[in-house]
Amino acid sequence: MVNLEWYRTFKAIYQTGSVTAAAKVLFISQPNVSQHLSALEAHVGKQLFERKPKFLATDYGKLFYTQVVEPLEKLEDVETEFRAICLSKKLPLLRLGSAKEYFHAVSSRYLTDLPAQLKVSFGLTKDLIQKLLKEELDFVIATQHGQEQGIVYEPILTEHFTLVGDAGIDTSTFNEYLQHENWTAAEQWLLQQTWFAYSPDLAIIRRFWLNNFEKRPAIKPAFIIPDMNTILQAISNGKGISIAANYLTEALISEQKIKTIWTGRRETSNTLYLAYDQSKVSQEQIKIMNDLLKTSQQL
Repeated sequence: MVNLEWYRTFKAIYQTGSVTAAAKVLFISQPNVSQHLSALEAHVGKQLFERKPKFLATDYGKLFYTQVVEPLEKLEDVETEFRAICLSKKLPLLRLGSAKEYFHAVSSRYLTDLPAQLKVSFGLTKDLIQKLLKEELDFVIATQHGQEQGIVYEPILTEHFTLVGDAGIDTSTFNEYLQHENWTAAEQWLLQQTWFAYSPDLAIIRRFWLNNFEKRPAIKPAFIIPDMNTILQAISNGKGISIAANYLTEALISEQKIKTIWTGRRETSNTLYLAYDQSKVSQEQIKIMNDLLKTSQQL
């Protein structure tokens, strides 16, 4: 998985034009800046800058910047709000773990009204639950129900998954297959498209496929990006398809930047939970967190 700091370092170099200036902006050493850039280039498999007296973005680097800068700046805005909340020492502290896409899309806009300090960690549910068990977190917004002893899982939201694509994609042939319930031809049409995936195990795509075609997907994604917001922005700016939760796609669909291709023969959904150890948190903390989540869902 890509380290978020690699993206921040890439953005700083792009905007300042040098490793030295980027290091000053990020308050880290120049060797760390160089290490972050090298790691990111190795991960994407492309050179992002030409090493001249001034770092100049390659064509791929320019394209990459347009895809990541907006979601990255939104995440930085969220962090700024966290710091503002933490200035108040009279408020209780809540340590929350969450998938960044859910938190950004649903909860982040209500932070200034939260009667608490909030420290948020982003990551996968399995990793966040381990932090919860180690008492490094108070609450986790979990994408699946675990069986850990002493951990309460309260259902908070059902997310519905939809197949979406770029606004210009021609789906007339696919729609005809659906109309005649020619599922084999419909599957083949989908397999021929340019796919974006959230993870190499195709977890979301696999669930949708099993639910609608009763088999595992034979998909080789062109792009694997562990950030669904970045995937949707990339699709809206180019071509391709993916499967995403409805609360992530609604705004882009309403703006006609992407479009719904198929909701499936059967609805594909997943329940999100608020997980916590009831022996480690107070009723006040539970109420504050539940109030935030209930308010967040009034979209």
